[in-house]
Amino acid sequence: MKAESVIPTVPIFGIRVSKIDMKATVSYLTEAVQRREPHQVITANPIMVMTALENPAYMQIMKSAELVVPDGTGVVWAAEYCRQPVAERVAGFDLLHELLRQGESYSWRVYLLGSTPEVIRETASRLQTQYPGIIIAGYHDGFFGPEADEEIVNGIIDVQPDLLFVARGADSQEPWIAKYKSRLNIPVMMGVGGSFDVISGKSRRAPKAFQKLRAEWLYRLLKEPTRYKRMLALPKFAVKVLREKDKVTKAH
Repeated sequence: MKAESVIPTVPIFGIRVSKIDMKATVSYLTEAVQRREPHQVITANPIMVMTALENPAYMQIMKSAELVVPDGTGVVWAAEYCRQPVAERVAGFDLLHELLRQGESYSWRVYLLGSTPEVIRETASRLQTQYPGIIIAGYHDGFFGPEADEEIVNGIIDVQPDLLFVARGADSQEPWIAKYKSRLNIPVMMGVGGSFDVISGKSRRAPKAFQKLRAEWLYRLLKEPTRYKRMLALPKFAVKVLREKDKVTKAH
């Protein structure tokens, strides 16, 4: 069952984004786990929306996801600007932690995929310590090519997780999940970008001041200036929303 059939969504250039808040999102996904109903959860930001507009295959992945949450502040702003506001920003990093907190009550099984061998080991260790009620059913680093997919997918299926978090970058994690989600058959499969780097202590999240100003993107840019080319999608997205206000929320 796609989320849009049971929860309100707003189309942003054809991508249906959930309008519900964090608490309701966790509640909805808890029911998905209890029903063993597979969900690809995409944490949408303007860079991903712009990529989808330029790449039909990526657009199809975004449209076929069972749940798309408004992670990027630009997506939250666009919905608000077009008078179809979402309840709040649902950041992927926070959603990961909320799901693990919830999972303690149910002894949910969790699989972690992505990043370097050192980072993934430390992430698994820290999460198990922070959430002793969950079961880290397995983990694997993200440094593998398509030739290893079969082995990785079978390894994940063998341990039957309730949650699968994939940290391989938005350009590869979403397509990878989409490609294998019917075989994996996991209730919650979510791309989490650089979350493992933060959890493991390799990097730090933007300070609260940047979060309150909705400027985490600026903090990341200041820390990693090489991201500037990728960040050019942000003003392009804003200009497109301003120019095409009447078209933004029309179902494509």
